[in-house]
Amino acid sequence: MSLLSIKSVSKVFAGGTVAVDDFSLDVADGELVCLLGPSGSGKSTVLRMVGGFERPTSGVISIDGEDVTGLSPDQRPTGMVFQSHALWSHMNVFNNLAFGLKLRRLPAGEIADKVAGVLELVGLAGYGKRLTNQLSGGQQQRVALARSLVLEPKILLLDEPFASLDQHLRERLREEVRDIQLRLKITTLFVTHGQDEALSMADRIVVMRNGRTEQADRPEIVYRDPQTPFVAGFIGSMNFIEGVVEQGRFLHDDVNVPLPVSDGPATLAVRPEALDLVAATPGQASVHRVTDFGTHGLVDLMLDDGTRIKSMVRTPDLFRAGQGVDLHPRAFAVFRDGQQLYRTNAHV
Repeated sequence: MSLLSIKSVSKVFAGGTVAVDDFSLDVADGELVCLLGPSGSGKSTVLRMVGGFERPTSGVISIDGEDVTGLSPDQRPTGMVFQSHALWSHMNVFNNLAFGLKLRRLPAGEIADKVAGVLELVGLAGYGKRLTNQLSGGQQQRVALARSLVLEPKILLLDEPFASLDQHLRERLREEVRDIQLRLKITTLFVTHGQDEALSMADRIVVMRNGRTEQADRPEIVYRDPQTPFVAGFIGSMNFIEGVVEQGRFLHDDVNVPLPVSDGPATLAVRPEALDLVAATPGQASVHRVTDFGTHGLVDLMLDDGTRIKSMVRTPDLFRAGQGVDLHPRAFAVFRDGQQLYRTNAHV
């Protein structure tokens, strides 16, 4: 059993810059939790504090109930995979993986068996004698993962490991890493700013902003039921329309929908896939551009006040620039004062 607990952890750098502010998180045994947020949100700082590369200003980090807050990286049961791979170029693959095991003074035969086993696990059986600079970027990242796994850590830490790879390789590697994580049932904390990686890999997503948790839940909940405008806009694509609620209706110059909430200013949030279009003259909006992606189309729309919104359609050839359309949102959320005020029963 490998449990990670982060309790009320803060990190203040020299000069008073607050990177992490009273952050708490429990990661269950075998769970993969993704810290997701923009640059400067504090996600990598949290990961580095768990790995021992940064010391918290306050708070406690424990693994399996043992306080590791003051321990150095080599004293912690964690394995870190960095974005830059951080491999030794003067060593071959075998020696990169064997280095940590040699420090533990394991017998040579046991080291050889462990290295061979983990290379097979990451799909690099037979690559032990190759120099790391003879490998592709994807192979180097597999070696970096293997170097962490060969030490059999209780907690695996992944710091944007796919950021330097091309799109197709990123997609393939994240599937492979997820398969390995599930096979080993290793507790994992994963940092990324890529929403696709978070949605496809994580058991839970923690959306961070300004060093704090904005929302934490299963990927489908975070996407379909965002609790704040920041989460709604950061996860996936979202249309925001500013308006006001009066007598049970959301009102905007071009949008008018029933809304059972109190009167006052409000922001209507509609996913492009939940916004249907019907040709109309003059229409509530005009088509600015149509993009055909093959599997679907994306219609870029302009409201009279200059607001730009998008609609995902199955038949993009039915729409053309300059055409008038009426808007029919099938699902939406409404925000006021930075919090969700209302959400339809259908998915946002």
